[in-house]
Amino acid sequence: MSLALYTCLLWLCTSGLWTAQARTNESSNSHRGLAPTNVDFAFNLYQRLVALNPDKNTLISPVSISMALAMVSLGSAHTQFLQSLGFNLTEISEAKIHQSFQHLNYLLKQSDTGLEMNMGNAMFLLQKLKLKDSFLADVKQYYESEALAIDFEDWTKARQQINQHVKDKTRGKIEHVFSDLDSPASFILVNYIFLRGIWELPFSPESTREEDFYVNEKSTVKVPMMVQSGSIGYFRDSVFPCQLIQMDYVGNGTAFFILPDQGQMDTVIAALSRDTIDRWGKLMTPRQVNLYIPKFSMSDTYDLKDMLEDLNIKDLLTNQSDFSGNTKDVPLTLKVVHKAMLQLDEGNVLPNSRNGAPLHLRSKPLTIKFNRPFVILIFDKFTWSSLMMSRVVNPA
Repeated sequence: MSLALYTCLLWLCTSGLWTAQARTNESSNSHRGLAPTNVDFAFNLYQRLVALNPDKNTLISPVSISMALAMVSLGSAHTQFLQSLGFNLTEISEAKIHQSFQHLNYLLKQSDTGLEMNMGNAMFLLQKLKLKDSFLADVKQYYESEALAIDFEDWTKARQQINQHVKDKTRGKIEHVFSDLDSPASFILVNYIFLRGIWELPFSPESTREEDFYVNEKSTVKVPMMVQSGSIGYFRDSVFPCQLIQMDYVGNGTAFFILPDQGQMDTVIAALSRDTIDRWGKLMTPRQVNLYIPKFSMSDTYDLKDMLEDLNIKDLLTNQSDFSGNTKDVPLTLKVVHKAMLQLDEGNVLPNSRNGAPLHLRSKPLTIKFNRPFVILIFDKFTWSSLMMSRVVNPA
């Protein structure tokens, strides 16, 4: 996809003006109203999470969390779940929101062969709890989820069952959702996602080398550093203190790698918004670049009650919550857990993959080393969904 075409698509998505040109039938557009709201929620959530975890690696999938919270709202006496996601229920009905998430989920799972992505939700409840048939039907229809009865009185065994279920669903990629220290609840929702992609401009495994990564002024670690040279989208921001590159995956995925100036991480994260991404997309220009990016696998687990504490949702995840639309067994102790895993590596090299230009054909290439804390934002270009947002403080 050309840079001009991508910029046009980005403007349409972030402006909420996504049209039907990419799909010929009306149903394929049911997700378009979600894009601006979901991206706003993504940046809001990401900024709050980083503030709660200073000087630590952070990784979340905002679109996956949005789906989980929207699913929980099915049958709930609260509309606050949907309102907390940024939806104005006077402008869009609850039914339309769930229909749009249903189609968005389908597009993310079916339309992009360049991303290895396992994303879903699984519900676990006390054996004696009975969920309403209408709730189970809606959850299956809109979110392709299921409910499994587990004996939480034997928490060690229950924890192993939950971990094994998620491991099976992610083909062995995500193994540990709950630890020995986690406490049970009468109703547990696990939201999970694993993501790995094939780069359109792949790295050569033979070029990966061990180099220093400067965690802070006092700490340095050794990391495997991927290296490539070629024409890559680049922008040096004069408004916010950072430089960034954009790399596409094969298919619909695209990633922004953002390198804040020394000591400016908080300033750059605070500036992240739809408008900022829109501006970057318009100003990004191809440059000959010698690029160095760490190779790593990162995972993170969060209790959404803690993560969403400042989003006016925390009171909904308590014993006083009214989920009478979901079950007759109230009050209900609800626990929502988010587990995300990102694998960043050279990517499988395809037979026709585009390679960087030979060194002798380039003139004055720009060298960019992501050898200090940086930010990764991964989006799906067709739906403009925020698949992953990460702050990498220590890739080792």
